[in-house]
Amino acid sequence: MMNILISGVGGQGTLLASRVLGKYALLSGNDCKLSEIHGMSQRGGSVTTHVRIGEKIYSPVVWEGSADMIIAFETLEAARVKQFLKKDGILLVNEEKILPMPCITGVAKYPEDIKEKLLAECKGAKFVNAKAIASQAGSEKATNIVMLGGICKLYGFDKAVMEEAVAACVPEKFKDLNLTAFRMGYEQV
Repeated sequence: MMNILISGVGGQGTLLASRVLGKYALLSGNDCKLSEIHGMSQRGGSVTTHVRIGEKIYSPVVWEGSADMIIAFETLEAARVKQFLKKDGILLVNEEKILPMPCITGVAKYPEDIKEKLLAECKGAKFVNAKAIASQAGSEKATNIVMLGGICKLYGFDKAVMEEAVAACVPEKFKDLNLTAFRMGYEQV
């Protein structure tokens, strides 16, 4: 059984990443359940996806303290969901900061010490500038796929099967770009 939590902000490709992981599970001969929480995603709000992979999965929900890995596409989102991570789990965080509405309006300030706190609290935390890697691959929109490349390497997924899953889930005209982003994430994370 593998429990994965993906967290980000609307528009970062959280749902596509979960579909790729689901496809990976099926191509690997496993069962998979997904659960999505959209919130105010169209207005830059949080999006969280639960992905559970195993021989037979009955529930799509990842409980607090049970995630083998968390993939966070934004720094504050990583802090928001860190309680889901197992003690020995992997936390992969994109170093991008997207200001939530209270910070934009001046009601609140974006916390400055998130990275330091996460590194202190989560032994398996790793930060990466996935947006910069995606830009090198050809588009910042492939940040989510860069993160999947990184988690593939960190967790030991079958790279060839994951590439097949990426290719199956992205539009044909963006397949080469996304495969390049995936490979760069795999190599650089």
